Amino acid sequence: MTDLTLGAAHRTLRDEVTKELRRRILSGELAQGARLVEDRLAAALGVSRNPVRESIRVLAAEGFVQVVPRLGATVASLSAAEGEELFDVRMAIEGLAARLAARKRSPAAAERLRRVLEQAKEAVDNGRLEEVADLNTAFHLAVGDAAGNSYLSLMMKPMLQRAQWVFSQTAAARGPHSWTEHLSLCEAIAAGDEAEAEARAVAHVAAARRSFLAAIGRTAKHPND
Repeated sequence: MTDLTLGAAHRTLRDEVTKELRRRILSGELAQGARLVEDRLAAALGVSRNPVRESIRVLAAEGFVQVVPRLGATVASLSAAEGEELFDVRMAIEGLAARLAARKRSPAAAERLRRVLEQAKEAVDNGRLEEVADLNTAFHLAVGDAAGNSYLSLMMKPMLQRAQWVFSQTAAARGPHSWTEHLSLCEAIAAGDEAEAEARAVAHVAAARRSFLAAIGRTAKHPND
């Protein structure tokens, strides 16, 4: 961050504070289980307590923060079971998104995907892990947008924010593989091959699941993943 505090920027403070706290949680700067003390956060961000309090409520609704009456707020912990549930949902939704993106393929959508991939490759090559995680999410959101289904789009953003939390824990190991898998998926979408696009999206999520479970010392529940 720069020396400019968020309080000095003329924006919607709750949204800006929420974005910053979410970034710190996703990057691990605010570790799972860490206490969120309103006064300290407000002082660090250069804002009053009100936007911090409101942001904590938003992040609690998103599942990133746990609030216990009289005990306060802490960064939530993502259990192995929750990770497995997330991957089950990702397989279904992202497989469908890839299929629809291939069906509705357009030069503009393909170009957007390629731009994100180029930025991701550069970030991977230079070891900028936080940027890799952001671009990983950006790629999946771009696939969702390319699918052209408003109901699907509503589901994808909150799901992918949680997925970024998982990816951040394995970014060093997954980055190069993820980039290659994304490239393969982009090619299938650009070719308009619905079945192949769906298959590659599902395979990509399955590989991410294995990486996550390996990182936390567990084996997959689904041997065929």
